[in-house]
Amino acid sequence: MGREASPPAAEVLAFGDPAARWVLAATVLGSGLAFLDATVVNIALPAIGRDLGADVTGLTWTVNAYTLTLAACVLVGGSLGDRFGRRRVFLIGVAWFGAASVACAMATGVPVLVVARALQGVGAALLTPGALAILRTTFREADRSRAIGVWSGLAGLTGAVGPFLGGWLLDVGSWRWIFLINVPIVLGVLAIGARFVPESRDARAPERIDALGAALAVLGLGAVTYGLSVWPVEGGGSAVVLAALGLGVVSLVGFVAWERTTSVPMLPLRLFSAPRFAVANLVTFLVYAGLGGVFFWLVVALQVVAGWTPLAAGLSLLPITGLMLVFSPSAGVLGDKLGPRIPMTAGPLLGAVGVALLARVGPETSSWPEVVLPVTVLGVGLTLTVTPLTSTALGAVPDEHAGLASGVNNAVARTGGLVIVAALPTLTGLGAEGFGDAGVLAPAFRIAMLVCAALLAVGGIVAALFLRPPRRAPEEESVCPRYHCAIAQPPVAVAEDRSGRPSG
Repeated sequence: MGREASPPAAEVLAFGDPAARWVLAATVLGSGLAFLDATVVNIALPAIGRDLGADVTGLTWTVNAYTLTLAACVLVGGSLGDRFGRRRVFLIGVAWFGAASVACAMATGVPVLVVARALQGVGAALLTPGALAILRTTFREADRSRAIGVWSGLAGLTGAVGPFLGGWLLDVGSWRWIFLINVPIVLGVLAIGARFVPESRDARAPERIDALGAALAVLGLGAVTYGLSVWPVEGGGSAVVLAALGLGVVSLVGFVAWERTTSVPMLPLRLFSAPRFAVANLVTFLVYAGLGGVFFWLVVALQVVAGWTPLAAGLSLLPITGLMLVFSPSAGVLGDKLGPRIPMTAGPLLGAVGVALLARVGPETSSWPEVVLPVTVLGVGLTLTVTPLTSTALGAVPDEHAGLASGVNNAVARTGGLVIVAALPTLTGLGAEGFGDAGVLAPAFRIAMLVCAALLAVGGIVAALFLRPPRRAPEEESVCPRYHCAIAQPPVAVAEDRSGRPSG
């Protein structure tokens, strides 16, 4: 058994409390940084390619370097927050992210930009799980879904508004401004977080962090991603591709073996013995893989194939922004009333219809309705899906493991996007210079959208077939492999005052 913990002494916040608004502001803006930079770069890829002389591989890694370190390190970020304080690690991640953003803006070549993007991903890995864990441990149980819904809508809004913001910044300035815009947001989050966000931690979290597990995850995901990204250039039978994919597979197998045997795993595999947690994360992988492909390819195709300006391409995604802003909180309430199975089935299936319709984008696409209507359908599906999906994944484990559950779910989502962005150039037959050639990109884009639509549809089918209501029996055991605590027990956490000292 782990160390005994004092019961929480800090007041649990209700949704309408003034302090709750500041907590929401800090977590939304902090998470928004990570979401914004996951999408805003996509609109700038053609400009970055021209300015820095990047080919398909270079542009792919401009996106994937960020996603790779975020996916591989987010579990460590969640564990660090549980151990050393969620607010503390969250704010460190925000500051780290700001410094890396400045480095991105100053990059003089593709290698420097890729390294700076990887550092950005590390900062995002520290702040992202902390934001959700802060919400789950700060708000009273009756308001958690609503708070997560607001967080999903507003933080997701920053990701959806990324292409629009990037297009505007490209029109009035340079692609470097898409990174510098992060700096004032970082300063604001640091000020709000230090003043208003209460500290919390898991008093039974282990002293030691699973550094070897994190290293194997980075090596495995990185090698697989590299192999997939250079496949269109080197060919599937090349020694470089085969060596990279082989190293990646061996490292990932080693990661799973290590996590099964170590006493302090970064990813406790027994978490997945909870059916709802396993199904929610499988749906997360499929849905976010499809979305990752759509957001990467659509804004590039609109510029290169259809000849739209960066600003016009970014504006085409505004329906997603508006829908998530207005309706995500309601989607959380709906998920509570109906259960997550219905929205997690209908949402991805509806999104698949919208993405399939986007496959018609081509050189003749000149009017907004041809793009905006399918994007609106995708936006409705995404709005229905995100909040119930997040709430289901976090609600399947005890509260004291909120940081870990958030980290796992974020890692799964980022890994889905990472793999599909790396694989689509190969799956679609895109050549080394394909992102700059309208004749090559147009047919590849159609295939890419159909692949992404299929991923979303499979995600909805998996939710329909395998997502079941949670068991309510009081004797139901937690999936926690270390502490063997019952889910019915109150969360074990130590609340701290804003100075960081335990108050319980």
